[in-house]
Amino acid sequence: MKRKSAKTLALIFARPVPGSIKWRDIESLLVDLGAKLSEREGSRIGVKLFGEVRVFHRPHPSPDTDKGAVESIRKWLENNGVKP
Repeated sequence: MKRKSAKTLALIFARPVPGSIKWRDIESLLVDLGAKLSEREGSRIGVKLFGEVRVFHRPHPSPDTDKGAVESIRKWLENNGVKP
């Protein structure tokens, strides 16, 4: 895993949940973990990882991911054995 992705993973698992993680950093982390990304309608993105597909909404106009999405990603990663 790249150093930048390791830092992003640590931020995702930080408490309290940070609201300043850039979505593109999360996308890079997911790709480093082996995810396949697919564009969906509007600003949605499909993420195929761990044998399942999750759909997330790219934040806009701000590039920062909201805390709810970070928490959702954290639970998904944690349930599949990914930890910093």
